[in-house]
Amino acid sequence: MRAAYEEGRILWRRQPIEELLQGPDLAPETREKLELVLAVRNYARDTLRFRVGGSYASYSYVDRDALSYVLMAVPKTSLRPYTWWFLFVGRVPYKGFFSEEAAKADAESFEAEGYDVYVRTTPAFSTLGWFDDPLLAHLLRYDEVTLAQIIFHELFHNTLFLSGGLDFNESVANFVGNRAAILFFRDRYGEDSPAFRRAQQAWQEELEFSRFLVQVGQSLQDLYAMNLALDEKLRLREEIFQKSKRDWAKRIADRPSHRFRGYGQQTVNNAVIAHYLLYLRELGLFESLYEVRGRDLVDTVALMEKSVRNHRDPFDAVRQLLASPGH
Repeated sequence: MRAAYEEGRILWRRQPIEELLQGPDLAPETREKLELVLAVRNYARDTLRFRVGGSYASYSYVDRDALSYVLMAVPKTSLRPYTWWFLFVGRVPYKGFFSEEAAKADAESFEAEGYDVYVRTTPAFSTLGWFDDPLLAHLLRYDEVTLAQIIFHELFHNTLFLSGGLDFNESVANFVGNRAAILFFRDRYGEDSPAFRRAQQAWQEELEFSRFLVQVGQSLQDLYAMNLALDEKLRLREEIFQKSKRDWAKRIADRPSHRFRGYGQQTVNNAVIAHYLLYLRELGLFESLYEVRGRDLVDTVALMEKSVRNHRDPFDAVRQLLASPGH
């Protein structure tokens, strides 16, 4: 009921972006961002063949700093998150809230039951084509590359979304959002443009952190599978957490602007690791298929969409595509 109320407020406040652009008093930076959003939307529809519908053709004002808060709860000796069931999307490993107080109250309840918890804000979400999602006002605070990545990511959810397959849905949307942004800025500004180079760098940093987190996750899973006393597992996992932070900080010491630079400073637990893995799992797998398909994103997406819909494990379906001689 709360979600329906909040979504209703967002939809009620929608204004067509084309109308906003006619306003003579629009700040130049805002005008540029709105024009960029429409260009991204058109590129997703016309060049990449996403199912765009009416999404991101309108603008909606949200009168709070964060759109929503997301809770993840994970046992202390496992990386398998607690899941909630929701209509249409099936089981998901997180729960959204529209107030920070409610999210923290639920987090405290899970902590009391012995779970690791992580509460974060989210800049956007997709209604998966059920409604024409508007551009939310706070997204205009992002730079043009990040803004384009977010919109491509959310629009792709309209194109491919597997019920109950949240880790696949988010990871593949991350891959597509980044690769789509690179292509968009290449075609819009050229390969010598700063935006194109920033989009490329952002994707390389995401791939790098994804590979690093997979190794951390594997170390934790190996530990949790051992026949050890609980206290010993908890002690050893803290060593893994702290070592991972030191290793990452050392790896990017000469790159202070790395988009994942905050990992070395944040508090890490199973919920934080599970959160990262939800969005960064197997990114290299998608990248490999993209390379095999001649760096053709439309072809890569079409092939994946056809292969994963009726497969029990969508990641395995992509692996089979790579293993198949004819792909």
